[in-house]
Formats: sequence, C-alpha cells, structure tokens
Amino acid sequence: MRPFVLIVLFVSTSIALARDFTVSSAGDLGKAMAGLKPGDTVILADGEWRDQDLVFQAQGTEAKPVTFRAATAGKVILVGNSSLVIDGSHVVAGGLWLKESTTSGRAIFLRGDHCRLSSCAVTGGNARNFLDITGTDHRIDHCYFADKTTDSPTIQVQVEGSPNRHRFDHNHFGPRPPLGRNGGETMRIGYSGQSMRSSGTVVEDNLFDRCDGEIEIISNKSCDNVYRSNTFRDCAGMLTLRHGNGCRVEGNFFFGGGKKGAGGIRIIGENHVVVNNYLDDVVEGAFWITAGIPESPLNGYFQARHCTIAFNTVVASRGVCIQTDAGMGTSGRTLLPEDIAIAGNLLNLPPGSVPARGKQGPGFVWADNLTNLAAPGFRTVEPGLSRGPDGVWRPSTGSPCIGAAKGLAGIAADIDGQPRPDRADAGCDQVSSAPVVHRALSAADVGPAWMNRSVPVKAAP
Repeated sequence: MRPFVLIVLFVSTSIALARDFTVSSAGDLGKAMAGLKPGDTVILADGEWRDQDLVFQAQGTEAKPVTFRAATAGKVILVGNSSLVIDGSHVVAGGLWLKESTTSGRAIFLRGDHCRLSSCAVTGGNARNFLDITGTDHRIDHCYFADKTTDSPTIQVQVEGSPNRHRFDHNHFGPRPPLGRNGGETMRIGYSGQSMRSSGTVVEDNLFDRCDGEIEIISNKSCDNVYRSNTFRDCAGMLTLRHGNGCRVEGNFFFGGGKKGAGGIRIIGENHVVVNNYLDDVVEGAFWITAGIPESPLNGYFQARHCTIAFNTVVASRGVCIQTDAGMGTSGRTLLPEDIAIAGNLLNLPPGSVPARGKQGPGFVWADNLTNLAAPGFRTVEPGLSRGPDGVWRPSTGSPCIGAAKGLAGIAADIDGQPRPDRADAGCDQVSSAPVVHRALSAADVGPAWMNRSVPVKAAP
C-alpha cells in the first residue's frame, strides 16, 4: 500500500502547485510573469484595455502549459495603441479581442515554440499584420480576423531555417475589402526570399468569407504546406501556390457566387498535388497552370512541373476552366508547364464556357476526365448531378461519373473523407454510404464561440 499512498500524495502536490494570477494592466502582467511556472494561469480582468502593449512570456510544458486568458471570453477588449506578444514554450492565449488597434506594427506577434492562440479576434485598425508568426509548432484555432483595410497580409508566417509545422484550424477569416494593389492577401506563408525553405504548415477546416483584398486570398511562398478541407465563400481571389514546391491542396470548397474576381487555384512551381476540390460558380477559372521564367529569380515565376490535378469537380463556372499556359508571354514567361497529370476531373459547365485552353509542354497526361461540353482530353457526357441540402452538386443514381476513373496512389478518400476504391468516381465526390468526415463550413462551425457572426449562405434553387 505504501507505494500507492506515495503516488497519491505526489499527484495531489502537483495539482496544488498550479496557481491563478489575476491582472488588470500591462504592469500587473509583468509582475505576474516573474514567477510563472508550468501549469499556472494568468487571468486578465474583463474590461477595456487601452494603449496596452501586452507580453505573454513563459515556459510551460506539453502536459502543463502556461495559460493567459480573459476572465470572460470576449470581454477583454484591447483598444487604442494596443498589441500583444506571445513568446516562450507551451504558452496558451485565449478569449481576447483586439478591436480597431491603432498600432502600425503587428497586432499580435507569436514566436517561440508550441504556443497556441485560441478563441481570439482581431478586427479593424491600422496594424501591418493582424498576426505575424515566427518559431515552430504553433497552433492558431477558433479565431476571427476581419476588416483589414491596410497594406500587407492579414496573417504572415515567417519561414526560417527549418520546418515550422504550424497549424491553422477552425478559424473564420472574415471580410477584407479590395486593397486595389498588391499586398492584400488574407494569408501569406513565407516570403519570396524564403520560398525554397520547407514550412510544413497545415491550413485546414477554416472559413474564408468575402476575402477580397487581392487576387491571392492565400499566397503560398514556401514548400511542403497543406491546404485541406477549407471553405471559401464569395471571395474575389484565388488560392495561389505563388512560390515553393511540394504543396498539397485537397478537399476544399470554393463557392464563388458568380462574384467578379472569384476563382480557384493558381499552380506555380513543382510537385504540387491538387485533388478532391469542389468549385462552384467561379468566374475567373478553376485552375491556372502558370508558365515560367527561364532561371527564374525567387520573386519570379517558376515553371509548373510534375504536378497532379485530379478528382476535382467544377460546376456552373463560366470562362476558361483549366488554363494550361497562364501568363505565357508576360513578365518573361516563356516556359510551358511540363509533366502535368490531369485525371478524373468532372466539369459541368454552362453554355459558352471553355473546359480547357492553352498550349502544353511535354509530358501532359489527360485521363478519365468528364465534361458536358466537348473538349480535348475529356469524355463528353451529361454528368447526372443533383444538388444536395448542403448546396453541393453530386452524382445521382445512374450517373456516368460513377466508376469512371482509375484510382490514383495517394488519394485514399474523397472530399467528404469517404474512401475511394480502385475504380473511383470522377470528380471530388465518391458515392458512398461511409460516414462523412468533412463538409462545407459556415460561421457556426468556426471562430470564437463567444462572438456573434453570420455568413449568408445561398439556398439551393
């Protein structure tokens, strides 16, 4: 019995060591941080915090992070010339609202390692970036970022010497009005000068809502990133693989709403995989495969090579759906894309649309693609789709899409997370009775639970 008693006493003592500190100013916060230990919590008093430069700095552990949180989530509101720095290891910050900050720098600067920003909001103001990130292994989840009108990306991830492995999930990226020039991205991962470095950042299960800052909603400028299961609603822009190689764009929903500037995915660089995406009423084209510059500088246009575009569905989209030589002849771009596999895609387009257009370099492979409009590289069929209660067009019983494509290595599931057999359905949706794992998102699925937000979702006709 003695060993058992000793264990109980050890656990009880460990629990007792965790302490709470309540603070009501940056000065109080500085004093509290001096003695913080793993497992401690700093509670910020409810109210308006004006002109406060807050620093959350501590050393926690995976089992015992140090937490900085609002007494009541959403009731700690940083206004005026206020900002926040999160630094250290295993630090958690939650429940804060930076509202109309007048700082000209970063609203939030996240650095260190294994830190978490959760259930926070940044809205309006003058900040260069709403969130700037360095370090490694951070998580940003259930946050809201909206109404940025100034230059520079809303979110900037800096990619340093080794993979940083950040994760963005269940965030709501709200409206950003057109900037009218370059520099209005909602998210940028890396810079041109960092673009050949591996980031390994995962962006999943987020909602991008009316993000109209510029053509690049997301600007990928590093390698080995994953963009999956995100939803884009009424955004005047595209997910752009601007620099870097080896990225994966999978299982995303694009609802363009016929909005001017709304598009799909721009593909620049090598070894990208673009699969299982759903694109509805995007007027600027679904896939732009971009021509390259010989010996391109880091801030130029690298040739698109060795990329896969497979099992995507495009519906109700006018214009050119797949452009195989985007930008050819401009900005010194003379290299056609090479070794591009376009397979198992489904296009159901209105009259006057163009399924595919452009010159092709060597190594293009077209296989098992279906469309309702005659086009080289496609089999012409009436797809037999029906719109579900979620607004997504899917194959009906007896659709020629069912079993129309050969499965590909590395694509084990469809957009819903349902498994794909060796003989798969064309398009992003595999007809299946398996449980649905992923779905199109609305404001109710993401962002801080304490914040009232709404996203208009168009009813199915």
